[in-house]
Amino acid sequence: MQAIPVLHVTSADAAEEFYCEELGFELDFAERPDPTLRDPCYMGVSRDGALLHLSSHSGDGVSGGVVLFSCDDVEALHAEFVAKNVKIHVGPIKQTWGVRELYVRDPDGNSLRFGVQG
Repeated sequence: MQAIPVLHVTSADAAEEFYCEELGFELDFAERPDPTLRDPCYMGVSRDGALLHLSSHSGDGVSGGVVLFSCDDVEALHAEFVAKNVKIHVGPIKQTWGVRELYVRDPDGNSLRFGVQG
């Protein structure tokens, strides 16, 4: 079994640009019920084995979700994101629970948290 988070987005184009161009995810698929329209769209993106689905379909969640990605090197991600002018919301910061974390927000206010133990 595998759990795949689904985040609500308002614009498939804006989400694809943010996740793929800025955060380095790969677009795995994009399904549109009407190929002449950019939205609604249900898409899948992945990076380093992490899968995430994004939906601009009405009723597929609400914006403001949170996804935590376990990663090997928060500092390297931070440097990569800064080089791409990604706005950093929090961090990198050592949390009181022992995890070093970095937070960014997508254009819809969904929080993406990248963390490493220790």
